[in-house]
Amino acid sequence: MKTYPMTPVDAAWFRIDGPANSAVIVSIAITRKPLDFERVKAVYTERLSSIPRLRCRVVERGFPLASPQWEEMPDFEIGQQMHHIALPAPGGREALAALVSDLASTPLDRSRPLWDVHVVDGVDGGSAVITRMHHCIADGTGTLAIARVLYDDAPRLKPARPAPRRQGDGEDEPGLLQRLFAPAVGAVDDVRSLVGAAVDAARHPEQVLQKAGLVLAGAGTLVADLLRVPDPPSPLKGEFHLAKRVAWSEPVAIEDVKAIGAPFGAKVNDVLVAGMTGALRAYLKRRGVDVDHTTLRAMVPVDLRPPERAAELGNEFGLVILDLAIGRRDPLARLRQTKANMDQLKRSPEAIAILALFNLVGRAPKAVEDVAVQLFGSKASVVMTNVAGPREALYLAGVPLERVMFWVPHPGRELGMGISILSYRGSATLAVIADAHLVPDPERITARFNREFATMLAAVKRRQPASARKRATGRPRSTAKASGGRGPRGV
Repeated sequence: MKTYPMTPVDAAWFRIDGPANSAVIVSIAITRKPLDFERVKAVYTERLSSIPRLRCRVVERGFPLASPQWEEMPDFEIGQQMHHIALPAPGGREALAALVSDLASTPLDRSRPLWDVHVVDGVDGGSAVITRMHHCIADGTGTLAIARVLYDDAPRLKPARPAPRRQGDGEDEPGLLQRLFAPAVGAVDDVRSLVGAAVDAARHPEQVLQKAGLVLAGAGTLVADLLRVPDPPSPLKGEFHLAKRVAWSEPVAIEDVKAIGAPFGAKVNDVLVAGMTGALRAYLKRRGVDVDHTTLRAMVPVDLRPPERAAELGNEFGLVILDLAIGRRDPLARLRQTKANMDQLKRSPEAIAILALFNLVGRAPKAVEDVAVQLFGSKASVVMTNVAGPREALYLAGVPLERVMFWVPHPGRELGMGISILSYRGSATLAVIADAHLVPDPERITARFNREFATMLAAVKRRQPASARKRATGRPRSTAKASGGRGPRGV
């Protein structure tokens, strides 16, 4: 059976799974109209057949140290990766959340390709498509590339789109990361050369220093991160169990997000993170944490692909550690602090340095990787990511997708929660996945996010002149009410 090399970064993500916590991205697309399973299966059969990585399982081979490799699955049958099920009546939001929670709690079968799809009938009269995909296959940018293959931007099915390119999946040339990240000898030289290569690969848009200076800054940043005092104990930290719980918010209008940020020069991401921080503050306070005298950090992915390589699978992103403005009581003060913290990170080489760290640990034995992941993961409490999705409706097998969401994994043994924000069709949804033992009620966080958002919007409107408020009242509203009103079709 043919095998392909796995890049060190992808290998690091493959081996990052803990005994009760795997690096699996869970996503869901919800439709108002029922999907025809056979038609969906036909679309997958046609369009995914040209993506070798999705037809491969992962094996570990080599001497003296085994390393992960892609191996073509013998007698691959896409039907074994796809399942057709139904929600019990009445098939509402609570039943759907329970199903997603169960799937998120169940490890993927490592003897098969590390992804699967469940087409679910009976979701408030429509359907849902739940996808599980291990992070070693692709990061957020890579999964969007797969989505562009699967989904159409019009009801009529189009010819199969070009498949995403792969890193090291049997092309004539080795993947870019493999060419850039050649083995080095000394540990210090490793860090410097790898960071330098990552700088070249990423073409960092805010590079204001000479390459040599940025390399040294990146290495210094990495050391500083590893020396940070760990996040203090909280309900988000503790011993992990297999069971997960998921929840999601009502959609908030991007138009309103921009209106909140405009007076402060804040970006959409700043506003959404500020609302998320307010929700976490309220939740932790309810759980007995002295939120005015504590710290809470988030691990935030940063895409390092240049635009011309956005269609590649694999993992090419760094991480930054964001201090959340958890101690700020006033929502608008929280927004100002969030913007300041985010602006500071944009000028930091931290993401590049951590990409280099993953490249190093991906070459090391798993025991070494476990130590590095545990040491680094202790510096934060949550994983947080924000992805800008399509602005227009997408279609699967001719049926429009009403809502699209995903849950980012929180792998390792320290990060107890993953928080993701995805924008689609002019609205953003916050989704939370957490260890059920630590956070049995993540729906409290997502509901509070909507209330925080409504509070910020009202506060900004109070600051506006009367003439501006009068003009704003004439446009249609797409933001869910703070009372927790149900989204489209109750989901």
